[in-house]
Amino acid sequence: MRSRRFNVLSRLDWPTLIAVIVLVLLGWLNVVSATAEADVIWDMDGKAGKQLIWMGICMFLMVGLLAVEGEFYIRTSVLQYITVLTLLVAVLIVGKKVGGARSWFGVGSFSIQPSEFAKTATALMLAWYLSRDGRPWRTLAARLQSVVIIGIPAVLILLQPDAGTVLVFGGFVFVLYREGLSGNVLLLGVSALILAVLTILFSANESWYPFLGSSTGFWWFLFSVTILGACTLMLVRAATLPRYRKRTTIRGALILLAGMAFSTGVHLGMENVLQRHQRERIHVLFGIDVDNPDADYNIRHAKAAIGSGGWLGRGWVQGPMTAYGFVPEQETDFIFCTVGEEWGFLGSAGVVMLFVFLILRILHMGERQRSPFTRIYAYAVASILFMHVLVNVGMVLGLAPVIGIPLPFFSYGGSSLMGFTLLVGILIRLDAERFSVLR
Repeated sequence: MRSRRFNVLSRLDWPTLIAVIVLVLLGWLNVVSATAEADVIWDMDGKAGKQLIWMGICMFLMVGLLAVEGEFYIRTSVLQYITVLTLLVAVLIVGKKVGGARSWFGVGSFSIQPSEFAKTATALMLAWYLSRDGRPWRTLAARLQSVVIIGIPAVLILLQPDAGTVLVFGGFVFVLYREGLSGNVLLLGVSALILAVLTILFSANESWYPFLGSSTGFWWFLFSVTILGACTLMLVRAATLPRYRKRTTIRGALILLAGMAFSTGVHLGMENVLQRHQRERIHVLFGIDVDNPDADYNIRHAKAAIGSGGWLGRGWVQGPMTAYGFVPEQETDFIFCTVGEEWGFLGSAGVVMLFVFLILRILHMGERQRSPFTRIYAYAVASILFMHVLVNVGMVLGLAPVIGIPLPFFSYGGSSLMGFTLLVGILIRLDAERFSVLR
């Protein structure tokens, strides 16, 4: 139950709001530099001008979000989720292709990407589901339905295909962990990641194997894992008390079979599902030689741009690699290159620390809530922002594959800016009502 009479402005979390405003302004300055439009920033036909329009729209959007009672967002969570799912289905049918993905609706000279709004809708739906009626997280039904809530939009986005956004949805596991998910699941995820990396490394052997058209290196790897796993299982079984041996053997065998199946799935997915350029990007990430000499073009030039900035950078709109467009998509996915080249190490560190401050502040907002809905939603917002920053910056530094994911509030794009404004604006409004929650 929420009391509705209070002064919203007096209860806003101003540090969070100010951090967002600073990020948006810094992002626009970098868009101006990355698009070489410093002399025509007021031209509304250019990208810098269009970003200004989106910034104005998002300013009014933020005011509107703060003016609406938090109860509205709670009661419409299901409706927003269903609406977004409908849009995700529609974009697969009538959307236009951009960069090989059917992810956009064309609206005049502008484009709208519904997957950017799916993050907010999924966060609201998950918060609504886990907070209603004191639902116990330990029940199997609650766990499965939570996965379904996250999985449906993720699958629809994967069909576009947009692997980068799908990866962001994986961040919801941190929300589930906060609500009671066993830490063993996170350990299992780390183990699966290690197994996937090893599978990719061993599968890079180009010797052709006649069975399933797969490489010899992978099958030798799978055989070695099977033998090693079986020997480990026998040792564990021998060291286990007799009354627990049967259960230990069954669990160990299931884990071993699941690992083999997962490794095989990763290999077959790499060979038969991913396109050639996607495989090459992953191989370049792990230092595997590829036939295409331009496969690491983006990463090579991104590193060069960041490295050339030194400690203090070359100055705003003074970076030669930025000005001459050596790095593709530098105003969107690779905008952090502009920060590194023109602002240097100190400027880049400052931007990263600003994101860290924003995420930690949001987590702090979540922990001070009386409302379970707002707490869960706050953790969802923090998880989404964390995944975006981690993958985007990691991609630019060559620590993550090039999958195309915007830097929050920084990258050029109206859908991205509106999506993050919705995400954070709703949270700020819900947090403003924290003292009015009676139960």
